Amino acid sequence: MNPLRWKQRFENFERAFMLLREALEMDAGKLSDLEKEGVVQRFEYTYELAWKTLKDYLECSGVSLDEITPKRVVKQAFAAGIIEDGQTWIDMLEHRNLMSHAYDKDKFEAAVSAIRARYLKAFGQAFQFLKGKAAGA
Repeated sequence: MNPLRWKQRFENFERAFMLLREALEMDAGKLSDLEKEGVVQRFEYTYELAWKTLKDYLECSGVSLDEITPKRVVKQAFAAGIIEDGQTWIDMLEHRNLMSHAYDKDKFEAAVSAIRARYLKAFGQAFQFLKGKAAGA
């Protein structure tokens, strides 16, 4: 695989991650429902770019993926030591799927809380790992 591909995808992931982080810097108690929806939307596309960047990086590193699904890529990235908390990434996938298909105010609030409390940190850890690889390559 061309190393340029994962680096280009990484740049998109970086932009999405920065936008999500910016949205979460606001006081959670002051976010309107519309702003919370924006946080969830940013989370969804950040997750998409994150797992696809991980996939591209793994392939570029010579890892052969027998199945290309978010869950499989997360498991491979965890096994390779790229991400530190595989369960958080699986939880992110479940929240992303839940938020994409249904709207329930309590579940929505729980997702926003989880994005702030757990998921941003997991994205940040993967971002730092990949940024180091992109700078060193």
